[in-house]
Amino acid sequence: MPRRTAADDGQPRLATIRDVAQHAGVSVATVSRILSGTYPSAPSTRAKVMRAVSELDYVANAHARGLAGVRPKSVAIVVNSVISPHYAHVAQGVQEEAAREGRLCIVGTTGGDPERELATIGLMRQEQAEAVILVGNIVADDAYRERMASIARALARAGSQLVLCGRPPLGPDVPAIGVEYDNTAGAHAITSHLLSAGHRRILFLGRRSGYTTPDSRIAGYRAALAAHRVPHDPGLEVDGTMERGEGYRMMRERLDRGPGPRDFTAVFASNDLIAAGVRDVLRERGLRIPDDVSLVGFDDLPPAADIDLTTVHVPHEELGRTAVRLALRGETPGAAQRVLLGTHIVVRDSVRRLRGV
Repeated sequence: MPRRTAADDGQPRLATIRDVAQHAGVSVATVSRILSGTYPSAPSTRAKVMRAVSELDYVANAHARGLAGVRPKSVAIVVNSVISPHYAHVAQGVQEEAAREGRLCIVGTTGGDPERELATIGLMRQEQAEAVILVGNIVADDAYRERMASIARALARAGSQLVLCGRPPLGPDVPAIGVEYDNTAGAHAITSHLLSAGHRRILFLGRRSGYTTPDSRIAGYRAALAAHRVPHDPGLEVDGTMERGEGYRMMRERLDRGPGPRDFTAVFASNDLIAAGVRDVLRERGLRIPDDVSLVGFDDLPPAADIDLTTVHVPHEELGRTAVRLALRGETPGAAQRVLLGTHIVVRDSVRRLRGV
């Protein structure tokens, strides 16, 4: 708690900048310049002021600073949700790098609503955030690209930088930074891992046409099948969202389709939450992983390690850190840039090599 000094009426009050100046034996203007870092000062003077700040436990009055036109420097991150492991880990990376750069981190959530995202970005612009980092799977149609291009230009005019984190780029003429990870290569690698173990009937769970993340992952899955000369069977692709409950539903419905042997030996869940739902159903049906069904996921987030899941590692926190670094240290503010981070397979104990392979 900030230290309180006695007011004229005997009631305690917070220490003020005048108290700091008097305690240090300098002017109020000197204290203000030292605390704002806007003017060089002698080391001995700065030491006296900072000692007074510490001894009085002085906290700058944010309201007064706002009235004076001085705001704390900040970066903003806008996500669908803060309880999803994916968004939480990216936000953690943003927070860590923002703190290293001496910036406040502001977090906003949208629930996946484009209009709410637009309103949240407007609020971040009012707060004069140096960077606005957007994270989340979206439908990258013409309306989205037009809306984002308009937002990027408005932010650039205000001296801010739009960063699209895990989203597709908007083009070279739009002042937005793109920081992505290689979904397609990761999906290609994990599918190839199953194919190399002898699996030819690989069930893909989590197809969602038009959405950037599942579209790029299923593209990698199909490319790996083609590279191994395995016929593509659309019947092995199942629509669903990226939630644990959806994984449970998709797997249960697939197993309930009717009598006869299963038409797959392995499952590629398009994220680890789906894989966890798949595992729940398989255990209920008495099917063992990997003895009866091999299972892989994507993201390498909870609960992947807990369920011993072979998956694709995504550098979520580095995604957030890179977004902040590029936004704050870019040589050309408002310039279009794109960075693609790599992914890699984490091999655990959920894939069985088929006999004869």
